[in-house]
Amino acid sequence: MSGHSKFANIKHKKEKNDAKKGKIFTIIGREIAVAVKEGGPDPANNSKLRDVIAKAKANNMPNDTIDRGIKKAAGDANSANYENITYEGYGPNGTAIIVRTLTDNKNRTASNVRNAFTKGGGNVGTTGCVSYMFDEKGQIIIDRQECGMEADDLMMLALDAAAEDFNEEEDSYEIITSPADFSAVREAIEQAGIPMASAEVTMIPQNYVSLTDENSVKMMNRIIDLLDEDDDVQEVYHNADIDE
Repeated sequence: MSGHSKFANIKHKKEKNDAKKGKIFTIIGREIAVAVKEGGPDPANNSKLRDVIAKAKANNMPNDTIDRGIKKAAGDANSANYENITYEGYGPNGTAIIVRTLTDNKNRTASNVRNAFTKGGGNVGTTGCVSYMFDEKGQIIIDRQECGMEADDLMMLALDAAAEDFNEEEDSYEIITSPADFSAVREAIEQAGIPMASAEVTMIPQNYVSLTDENSVKMMNRIIDLLDEDDDVQEVYHNADIDE
């Protein structure tokens, strides 16, 4: 498994999210709505909802906002029906990009995603054109400074809960799981009282493409920023190693 460090990027994303709380809360609100519609409003009987609530708390969403979102989704039969649509394409220097959206208007979303790729000198491809370059995995990142457990003990806790891999970085620990075992591993860490900087099922690149020239970095950031600004976009995955 790649030892490519994720923690600096996660801290960078968190800083951006702190400046765009409305955007991240909108994203998580939609995920709550979908989880409730699919599995009901009781987190005890809905593992997907438990995972979304953990993500909400990691992003400092207030408990009352979470509760309101659950109640609204459970009580509003006429609420918007969101559809998961994934787009794949290419950025500068052949970088691979996957965009996951949750939308109630496919035409609007498709237009916005294509526009973001075009403005950054990239292009949207066909389904499957780049996803084979990624592995879908559960990924949990823990800040070393916030972890009160020794690395060996944390590793054993994770492996006993069915984690696949444990990576020790300079400033963080990375725990990798299969998508199916993600909830069980996350809950074992949560029950041990260990705060998580990030916990999600994600797409991990098998290899990274290094972007070093100024224009390629600028164009890649243009695509990512435009996608980040779109409320329909839930996640953006890419294999660019950006030298900024």
